[in-house]
Amino acid sequence: MRRTALLASAGLLTALLPLASAHAADDPAPVPVDRFEGEVPFASQPAEGIFTWGSDADDPPALRLADRADAPEGAEVLAGTYDISGYGGLTHDFAANEPAHDWSAHKGIRFWWDGQNNGKKIAFEIKDGGAGGEASELWTTSFTDDFSGWKQIEIPFTDFVYRTDYQPVGGIDHVLGLTGMWGYALTLPVGVKGRFAMDDVELYGKADQSLRASVTTDAAVYPVREGGTATVRVALATTGAAPLDEPVTVAYETAGGTADPGKDYTPVSGTLTFPAGTASGAVRTVQVRTTKDKAAESAETIPLKLTVTGAKPPAESPQVVVDAHGLPYLDAKLPVRKRVADLLGRMSLAEKAGQMTQAERGAVANGGDIATYDLGSLLSGGGSTPTPNTPEAWAKMVDGFQLRTRATRFQIPLIYGVDAVHGHNNLAGATIMPHNIGIGATRDPQLAQKAGAVTAAEVRATGIPWDFAPCLCVTRDERWGRSYESFGEDPALVESMETVVQGLQGRANGKDLSRNDKVLATAKHFVGDGGTEYGSSTTGSYKIDQGVTKVTRQQLEAVHLAPYQGAVDRGIGTVMPSYSSLDILGDGQGPVKMHARADMINGVLKGRMGFDGFVISDWNAIDQLPGDYASHVRTSVNAGVDMMMVPYSYKDFSAKLVDEATAGRISEKRIDDAVSRILTQKFRLGLFERPYADTTGAARIGSAEHRAVARQAAAESQVLLKNDGGVLPLKTSQKVYVAGSNADDIGNQTGGWTLTWQGSSGNITKGTTVLQGLRDAGGDVTYSKDASAPTSGYDVGVVVVGETPYAEGVGDVGNGHDLELSAADKAAVDKVCAAMKCAVLIVSGRPQLIGDRLGSVDALVASWLPGTEGDGVADVLYGTRPFTGRLPVTWPKSEAQLPINVGDASYDPQFPYGWGLTTRTRAPEGDAATLRALGAAAATAERKGADGAGRALVTKARLIVQNRVGQRITPAVARPFADAEHLMLTGRYARAVQELTAAYRAA
Repeated sequence: MRRTALLASAGLLTALLPLASAHAADDPAPVPVDRFEGEVPFASQPAEGIFTWGSDADDPPALRLADRADAPEGAEVLAGTYDISGYGGLTHDFAANEPAHDWSAHKGIRFWWDGQNNGKKIAFEIKDGGAGGEASELWTTSFTDDFSGWKQIEIPFTDFVYRTDYQPVGGIDHVLGLTGMWGYALTLPVGVKGRFAMDDVELYGKADQSLRASVTTDAAVYPVREGGTATVRVALATTGAAPLDEPVTVAYETAGGTADPGKDYTPVSGTLTFPAGTASGAVRTVQVRTTKDKAAESAETIPLKLTVTGAKPPAESPQVVVDAHGLPYLDAKLPVRKRVADLLGRMSLAEKAGQMTQAERGAVANGGDIATYDLGSLLSGGGSTPTPNTPEAWAKMVDGFQLRTRATRFQIPLIYGVDAVHGHNNLAGATIMPHNIGIGATRDPQLAQKAGAVTAAEVRATGIPWDFAPCLCVTRDERWGRSYESFGEDPALVESMETVVQGLQGRANGKDLSRNDKVLATAKHFVGDGGTEYGSSTTGSYKIDQGVTKVTRQQLEAVHLAPYQGAVDRGIGTVMPSYSSLDILGDGQGPVKMHARADMINGVLKGRMGFDGFVISDWNAIDQLPGDYASHVRTSVNAGVDMMMVPYSYKDFSAKLVDEATAGRISEKRIDDAVSRILTQKFRLGLFERPYADTTGAARIGSAEHRAVARQAAAESQVLLKNDGGVLPLKTSQKVYVAGSNADDIGNQTGGWTLTWQGSSGNITKGTTVLQGLRDAGGDVTYSKDASAPTSGYDVGVVVVGETPYAEGVGDVGNGHDLELSAADKAAVDKVCAAMKCAVLIVSGRPQLIGDRLGSVDALVASWLPGTEGDGVADVLYGTRPFTGRLPVTWPKSEAQLPINVGDASYDPQFPYGWGLTTRTRAPEGDAATLRALGAAAATAERKGADGAGRALVTKARLIVQNRVGQRITPAVARPFADAEHLMLTGRYARAVQELTAAYRAA
């Protein structure tokens, strides 16, 4: 960011005190904002006050008003200490119940800063417009602490830019009006333990017209076909839409660029004038005519230099671009491999490095770096959204970034990616599916495919062609904060749910990728992320996420690698390696980070499995490799990673990649392989022909049709673990008492990766809570969250409890999380279940320990994280749909049992893998003889390849066993029961019935 703040030394200001305190005759006197003499309290909204904030409990700085003999003004200064690992700072908000402040008469804001000479940048923000300090636009700039002692920082308001990476409530008008100001904030530097002091914040100087008036163009890039004419619209905007006080002139000329004046275009120059009195919104135009010849050419640029007098100029000069034309790679009739070969042969090393680089949208601001660094990809991390967060704004944002690629030589389109892991979860109002753990509970591959198709349609309708999903991890320890991203603990179950790939991408041959309702999918995280050992993580306070997976080669193949071959066979377009390390026992390597494992990425994935897509790194994952940055780049690329997700270090990565390739430490062959893989997918997606958003499907985002799929998924994901006395399904004639923290909280119900990375509690998006679903079903429902309302006179209670949202290692057990219900939830269960028959629903991303209360609970339901459609939960509670879900993971009795999984030699769970009662019909009756007959029929079905019949026979046997066992689940019952579920998923129906027969006999 440009540093234009005026830094004047304390000594100089002392010597020039009369001049410093004076101001021009027509300048307004300085207006104090903060003197720090105790006139403003340490408080927060809605009252006026100074307060701190940070990413965790340790990050907010410590503040005090300190007596300082050297205070630049008065006796006291604002002083503090800080040691920030994530982010932290301080804010002064004005009172929200008072009128906003008007700063529009002044040139800028200034304050004294006690420099520590640490060389760190300090962000300074002001809050403009909106309803209050916490509901306003943020405009930001920065200064550098590269001095010692007191200095006065002067920042003209013209230096502030709209903050693109975070806005607390979304954009209001994107104009720095200055007439409704709500205060300021400072973000202190990360990674240094330090102190600071500041004093005398005030407004200074007289506002000039360039603060109130600005000149903009309607685009930064104007692509035209050769021989066409570009029309550049130059617009005037004023604060408050006031007419100009003084004239504004815009001198223009075509100069520079790669196009030849007179040959490729007709040069233009001149002056546009907006006279005094001109209304805001007035437009003048400049036309640039290009000429046509018969030569095939790459794109050529024609910069239009604008010199503005009397107003703030555009942030950059626009460029007219003559589109590339006549080159073979642009011919859609040619086979993709020929188009790739032609384009690759034309590219420079720097252009190839750009294609291998992915940046975060928030890091590239308005997108100018896309062309400067020939970037191949952008992404939105969790919570990185446009303002406002609407489908239209997403499409406009992506198109704006895509437009920037038109200013590159070969106009290679971006491939934009998002983590749409359970629907288009970054988008407000999107259809949010159950997380994968719930989809695994459905045991319904067709439904998984439908859910993938809905997600793909909603993602592609916002202009995004790439989804970082599905997660094919096999979760083996429910202490893992990513457990809910897995379909289950059994690789056979994960494989069965890989139909989601077809839902996202379409046919395995890639022929559907160019459709406006399909996206490129990503299998992640290769390989073994679900098997990390508890306590092995070295990432911050994480306990298990990003840790070490210790396995024999046989275990690696059977458990963790198995799902990836299926994904490759289904045509998966991209694969993302895991943050975790792999330690294959006996290979002598010890733990090695997956981004460095050439044997697995090049050898197994690309070699043995035949994966022909491209490998994308995880977020900043190469930074976790040993050695310096050059070795990070060299090791990961040589290991087979084709594109690097380097959100904020994209410049460093692309430069270092070029250096390593130039030095011969990364071969030209390896670079070309990576870029070929990336370009192949871009061609398959049709991005060269249609780079911009096709929003024809936007009307279906969050539609009733899409929500019906999510509702079905929510219903089928519900697992009925206990149902004594047939408490469920409920009857609409019953009086129902509803309680619990998760009964009426859409944020808790949708979990992590919803609107933001970690998700959050509360009414965060459109949807139906479980409580509303019960009411929609026609139930006679009374709700008391904490069960404080009287409990007498009710037929049945429904207590909805469980977890609050988290994601990744933040949610690891031991990192501020456990598997216990909260004290409030336990109290609600105890009170309601003591007063009436009760059903307890656990809304969570993993099993919760319920054993000590199981005896007092009549019905128990694992609701997982059902998404936005609480009506689906109500459907099974009231019997509109039957309970059919089955446990995708083992439900433990205690945390000490973890890890516990199907196939373990010692297996004594609360509920075994595959357990799930049904309310479809009366449970089938039968005995050992019945099971023998079912086993014989299952053997016949297996021989004939009649999978549907085989699964039906095993299901009948399972229901007979469950009916006999009831809640008497002993190890002798649990182990063969769980084994039978795995056997059924692998097509061994006769053996499955045999194991169920063993469970029956042990009951």
